[in-house]
Amino acid sequence: MPWYVIYTKPKNEKKVADRLQLIGVDVYCPLVTVVKQWSDRKKKVQIPLFNSYVFVNVDEKERENVFQVQGVVRYLFWLGRPAVVREEEIVALKEGLKETIVSYEVRGIKVGDTLPIPSGPFHGKEGIVKQINKNSLQLVLTELGVLITLNREDKE
Repeated sequence: MPWYVIYTKPKNEKKVADRLQLIGVDVYCPLVTVVKQWSDRKKKVQIPLFNSYVFVNVDEKERENVFQVQGVVRYLFWLGRPAVVREEEIVALKEGLKETIVSYEVRGIKVGDTLPIPSGPFHGKEGIVKQINKNSLQLVLTELGVLITLNREDKE
């Protein structure tokens, strides 16, 4: 069975994934752990890797069943057909999320440069530098059509 991409309402990725699992749909919502800063504390929280997207592994005949779940908006389409993600891409994403990028250093990099991603969920892909900030770096992964932000982790 192929993996399809579902577009969800904003901030509903985890809820949609849980609800889909309850009705028996094979679903994958890739999560990453980030440190959120509040005025009085820091806390590690898990957020979706892709905003408003989850992956479902359903048979073509059962594709409409996902719309039973609140928060599902539509399937993502590519060239007039539902976008299909290969099993090896899902496996690579799962494997990549097992690794964590502890830190990185920005030296001699400028906007427009193409950088290989050495580890993490996008290992082996290349990104074009869109923006460089003091504590972060934004890369556009043209192959996947996504923008990622790499944040510098402070050592505690």
